[in-house]
Amino acid sequence: MNSTFWKNKKVLLTGHTGFKGSWITIWLKKLGVDVIGFSKDIPTTPSLFNETNLENEIISIMGDIRNFDLIKKTLHEHQPDIIIHMAAQSLVRTSYLEPIETYSTNIIGTVNLLEAVKKLDSVKVVLNVTSDKCYENTGSNQDFVENDPMGGYDPYSSSKGCSELITSAFRNSFFNPQKFDEHGLALASVRAGNVIGGGDWSKDRLLPDIMQNINKNIITIRNPNAIRPWQYVLEPLNGYLLLIEKLWTDGKKYSEGWNFGPDKKDSKSVSYILEQISKILNKKIEWKHDNENNLHESSMLTLNCTKAKNRLKWNPKTNVDQAIKFTIDWYKAYEMGRNMKEFTLQQIKEFESLS
Repeated sequence: MNSTFWKNKKVLLTGHTGFKGSWITIWLKKLGVDVIGFSKDIPTTPSLFNETNLENEIISIMGDIRNFDLIKKTLHEHQPDIIIHMAAQSLVRTSYLEPIETYSTNIIGTVNLLEAVKKLDSVKVVLNVTSDKCYENTGSNQDFVENDPMGGYDPYSSSKGCSELITSAFRNSFFNPQKFDEHGLALASVRAGNVIGGGDWSKDRLLPDIMQNINKNIITIRNPNAIRPWQYVLEPLNGYLLLIEKLWTDGKKYSEGWNFGPDKKDSKSVSYILEQISKILNKKIEWKHDNENNLHESSMLTLNCTKAKNRLKWNPKTNVDQAIKFTIDWYKAYEMGRNMKEFTLQQIKEFESLS
């Protein structure tokens, strides 16, 4: 990453109060970026956003991405150089309970943002953050590549597939790379796997669930045999920032979809994660399989990231065991009452130093 590139850039980040949004906000501020955040609310209590006092360091706007007039007003008022779109209803199980909110947020929200950008000359790069679940998963255990069909069994997954299709349609229709010299805007989408890291208190996430219930006699686990592409939260964020640099300098070449996932050997089962946490904490974790009210979730989902490795020279810096260690260390520091802004920055610096 070219740190000098980022200094004094103005970035509008939707979903800045979320788990990944807060991590990337802290990183961007470290790089000297002027951050404008736009989110509906602070999604959890506690939250990484509050624990690191981010509200005092950025322009933080609370608003709904489904409100076109508000997002348009925000963009025109602040004239950002770069937009990173993370605002979403991001939970699979919640999407079963609230499909209308899931679709309206993830689909209409994306349309609103891209429509608002169309007549804004300041913006040079837009990055839409979707999900590895955007692909049509037929259960064949394939490694998904970027040109595989979009799909999704559940409302969340299909909404992210729709967000990808919307991005493609706007790119083809209004920001076509072949006409880049006319419009000057680079539009790309990014798909990442199951990120883990400190400061995540979202519902139905494995690490937060374990850390919040570690002292209970038995922890309930939904899908112990499910295999997921686990990765440390800074891995995909590093890819996003690297891609944005490329989009800024050569938008015509990089305006497309990109996968950012771990190496195949780091796609592990839920039970493996439990075993590793038990070793790190030197504590036996008793768990039981939750057979009640289990909704459909794919048993295996892995990404092929050859494209990012070859064309962006991006590679994971950590393996799954290191990712778990970083995550557990963060929660232990939090329990000890450490300054979490300083500790989070310390982990970012440690990650940056890895080769």
